[in-house]
Amino acid sequence: MSMTDLDLPPDPILERRQEIQKRAAQTIGRRTVASRAFLLVLLLAFVVALIPLGSVIFALLQKGASSISWPFLSKLPSQPSLIAQNAIGGIGNAIEGTLIIAGLALLIAVPLAMLIGLYLSETSSHVANFLRAIVEIMTGLPSILLGVFAYEYLVVPMGGASGLAGIVALAVLMVPVIAKASELAFRGVPTSLREAGLALGARSSKVTRGVIIPAALPGVITGVLLSLARAMGETAPLLLVIGTSISWNWNPLHGMSALSLLTYDYSGSQYPSQRAAAWGVALTLVALVMIFIFSSRLISAHMRRERH
Repeated sequence: MSMTDLDLPPDPILERRQEIQKRAAQTIGRRTVASRAFLLVLLLAFVVALIPLGSVIFALLQKGASSISWPFLSKLPSQPSLIAQNAIGGIGNAIEGTLIIAGLALLIAVPLAMLIGLYLSETSSHVANFLRAIVEIMTGLPSILLGVFAYEYLVVPMGGASGLAGIVALAVLMVPVIAKASELAFRGVPTSLREAGLALGARSSKVTRGVIIPAALPGVITGVLLSLARAMGETAPLLLVIGTSISWNWNPLHGMSALSLLTYDYSGSQYPSQRAAAWGVALTLVALVMIFIFSSRLISAHMRRERH
């Protein structure tokens, strides 16, 4: 007797598969229309979101490009007067102050934030959950409160404004952003990498330093540079604490200038030349921020290709 002569029971899996295919064929038209309609809504939302962004960029380029020149970027500012109302000078000290304040803040924030992110990714205790909640709250904290904090605990005891107070304020601003990005990057590392390192007899700390951190580094670098770009554009924390400076100053213990603060001051000036120059200062700041954002993307992509 052959197998075809056997009275085999129907295959429930095959019947279920046929039923699913039948129902899918009946609804394919409706699902296709719904998918295309949803895609169209997403495209319209993307275009609507680009309109204000494109308007801002167009205004910056239209009104600020005429101010950009090498003397404008490299010289010290000049104060207009009734006799020389068009005297502007340059913004070199503001570029210098922005890079110094943001760079030193980054040096403070990165080690602390990476340790917090590593701890949150490795632990699920009540302390870790409480710390994670604190990080979430600090991420949405109004930046002006950080300026008030730095003013109360640094400017007042030191007897005057300084770049150091701005550095501390921006460092506190950066820590939760970098910590959140670091936690996500560390959690994204495959568990098999850790298990392989432990199977070879390495200590957990050695696996973390030699395997986990290098594998998560692209995501961490992206978070670091994005937080740096955000900090460079902040005005509120610096408004109360760094004072003003119209000279070259590498010492953060004294008052310093910054591009965001200079944009704020120029935009409210009584002199038309300074109000026009505010667009050039803003364009310079946006260009620096965009350089850091694109650099973060390129570095992360390169490191991911190297890792793979």
